[in-house]
Amino acid sequence: MVQQHRIYVVQFDKGEPDQEELSCKASPPKGGGRRIMYYYHDYGTGGGAGKNGKPAKSRALSLSGFFGLLLICFFGLATLLAAPGAFFSFARTGGGAAAAAAATQQQSAPCSGNGNDTLCCDRSSRRADMCFARGDLRMHSASASFQLVSSAGRSAAEEERIRPYTRKWEAHVMKTIDEVRFRRVSPGDAARCDVRHDMPAVLLSTGGFTGNVYHEFNDGLLPMFVTAGHLRRRVVFVILEYHDWWMTKYGDVVSRLSAFPPIDFTADRRVHCFPEVIAGLRIHGELTVDPARTPEGRSIRDFRRLLDDAYRPRINYLERMERKAARKQQRRAGAGAAAKLALPSNHAAAPSERPKLVIVSRTGSRVIENEEELKAVATDVGFDVRVVRPERSTEMCKIYRDLNASDAMVGVHGAAMTHFLFMRPGKVFIQVVPLGTDWAANEYYGEPAARLGLRYVGYKILPEESSLAREYPAGHPVLTDPAGVAQRGWDVTKKVYLDRQNVRLDLARFREELVGAHRYLAAGKRKGRPKSKPTAAM
Repeated sequence: MVQQHRIYVVQFDKGEPDQEELSCKASPPKGGGRRIMYYYHDYGTGGGAGKNGKPAKSRALSLSGFFGLLLICFFGLATLLAAPGAFFSFARTGGGAAAAAAATQQQSAPCSGNGNDTLCCDRSSRRADMCFARGDLRMHSASASFQLVSSAGRSAAEEERIRPYTRKWEAHVMKTIDEVRFRRVSPGDAARCDVRHDMPAVLLSTGGFTGNVYHEFNDGLLPMFVTAGHLRRRVVFVILEYHDWWMTKYGDVVSRLSAFPPIDFTADRRVHCFPEVIAGLRIHGELTVDPARTPEGRSIRDFRRLLDDAYRPRINYLERMERKAARKQQRRAGAGAAAKLALPSNHAAAPSERPKLVIVSRTGSRVIENEEELKAVATDVGFDVRVVRPERSTEMCKIYRDLNASDAMVGVHGAAMTHFLFMRPGKVFIQVVPLGTDWAANEYYGEPAARLGLRYVGYKILPEESSLAREYPAGHPVLTDPAGVAQRGWDVTKKVYLDRQNVRLDLARFREELVGAHRYLAAGKRKGRPKSKPTAAM
């Protein structure tokens, strides 16, 4: 019996309970295996979701809306009849010059002319392989393969293999990624469909370096956006090395890219059938989206807007709960105590009038040893300071809320700097650059931050600001020639400069950067954001 695809929704009960507990439904895989949970959130905002996660129907349809819908249906039918192979095309484009350029580029790319009942792989990129298959495709996880059912008279002797991960050049990592086969089979040898989908699938892996927030965004979420963002959520993600914790952490974001539950390729033994499968993800560079290479000319700012759409409902819910808790506390404390609690901690300037600065704190290595003194200096300069210490268990939307509401962010080079993506364009990102990390700090975070529209400041520490100055004598190459030390290999760089180095900021020198950031933000508040191009100060 063929099962139709269902959407399982996690939602809060009406009435908004005090606890943040979730009840979830799960899709039971046929033939055993782990239950597949997917986290689509409905925070009682009243819009968008109806019974069983299906879009709520409007009670009335205007006459103009009816004729518009009729016209769209007519156009879609004409397109399907005229070019059925292009109906589910990977290269769906929007309007504008950037979209036209992207469409032209994709037409000249390998596999761009891939039609119906075809299989083609593009292995030209240094970063990632991609395979495109269209026709009658059947996921057969028992044999780690997708079957492309051949039309009559076509040879079935065709097979491609792919490891769908975006770090193709790192052989030691790619060996850990599961390999999937795409093979053509005759109708008589094809597996029988258990679940039919009328939309494309995108096959990807959440293995490799997943667990590091930089790689989770750079190698996963951003390439998912680049690859599937133009499909308007009409796509199903099929995931290798599926992790429940990853879906719990990023389900809000994934749900903005797909309206349907992802499929755990290994655990779900049902035969899922698709009209098209895209295996692998496109990646444009470090934490970036190149508008000239996307079907609709989308940029990194579009990805940031997607993050805002993803986290806003949860943030609104948390804020409602906090206001409710504050009201309860005020009632318990009494009017006098409540008035005392309401007074700002600094009477000279209320926190709401001061620009907000977030210090992203580290533990282990690359710690700011005089962090408390830094906080005091930033407060004296005129910032309302908050220290954030991201942990593995920290809910991502809470980090997003802090940084989205901030005007400036300070942190030492490392994976947590990925959170600059949560800041609004026009704000200030100050990255402390330890010895031996100049290139990586600028390549992975500095330049991408400037492309997002942030004012980026790279604060290069002096040797005396490094804890390594206490381990090595003055004039030692570790202190005076980090580039030369780096030539001895990545393992040496990691061991010396990443794993064993802390910083003690020269607060008089660092204060100058804080004052400059404060003036920049104040000028933007008085006049509106300056239109000058963001600069990278090193």
